[in-house]
Amino acid sequence: MHQGVIVACLCAAWCRLCDDYAPVLRAVGAEFEGLRVEWIDIEDEADLVGDVDVETFPTIVVIATDGAVRFAGPLTPQAQTLRRVIQVALDGTTIAPVPAEVTAFAARLMRGA
Repeated sequence: MHQGVIVACLCAAWCRLCDDYAPVLRAVGAEFEGLRVEWIDIEDEADLVGDVDVETFPTIVVIATDGAVRFAGPLTPQAQTLRRVIQVALDGTTIAPVPAEVTAFAARLMRGA
């Protein structure tokens, strides 16, 4: 059970790649019981996203139950890649250093939970 773990996909309504990725995100997210999957449009939810600079879509942020960001960055839009990133993050590994603005975004998202 992964209650309280969040996988957020930062996307944009105009991004066709994001549209194609949405069912992949939902399907892979459903494989992890209790995982919360959030689809966040960076333009519609700019206040929530804050200063996070999204240059490449899809950008994924994996947030642990304690609020620690385990992964933040663009992913190739493939189920196996997303699955691997989620599993490593769930194992407690922080995959790469996380910028302060991403940590602040994670805190805002957790507060809204």
